[in-house]
Amino acid sequence: MARVEDQLRRRMRANLRRARSLALLLLAAIAPASAARAALGRAYDSVDTHRIHMAAKRHAQALASHTVDTLTLANGAVVREFSRPDGTVFAVAWRGPSRPDLRQLLGGQFATFQSETAPITGRRARRLVSVNRSDLVVQSSGHPGAFWGFAYVPNLTPGGFAMSDFK
Repeated sequence: MARVEDQLRRRMRANLRRARSLALLLLAAIAPASAARAALGRAYDSVDTHRIHMAAKRHAQALASHTVDTLTLANGAVVREFSRPDGTVFAVAWRGPSRPDLRQLLGGQFATFQSETAPITGRRARRLVSVNRSDLVVQSSGHPGAFWGFAYVPNLTPGGFAMSDFK
């Protein structure tokens, strides 16, 4: 009897592992599609897409000129997304033990970020990475266990927003 129960438990565990693997594969297939419509310079609904993608807790704070949505990830990382009253995400900031998915956060701006920072490799990647263009500003730095950064689109930034809001 005990042997039959052990076999049943093993089969159930194996089936559970298969189900988890299938769920992860489905999530991986769906994630790029949702990331394509969500990001810096896009609509406010992208914040919730990011929350789901990162499995984060969300807290929103409405200020006079913009709204700050704070996403807290399971690993303790914090991503803040700044949106205008019309619902456009104009800035993102991050701090935590690892870099968030910048491809998702920066969206269409990721290609610009990547092309501007492509020459930075190896040990230099731990230094400040900076992009300062009229259509995109990004600063990012850190080391394993402590990364930080922010990005914004200057012409989308509302009046009343200050660089100190990133801190």
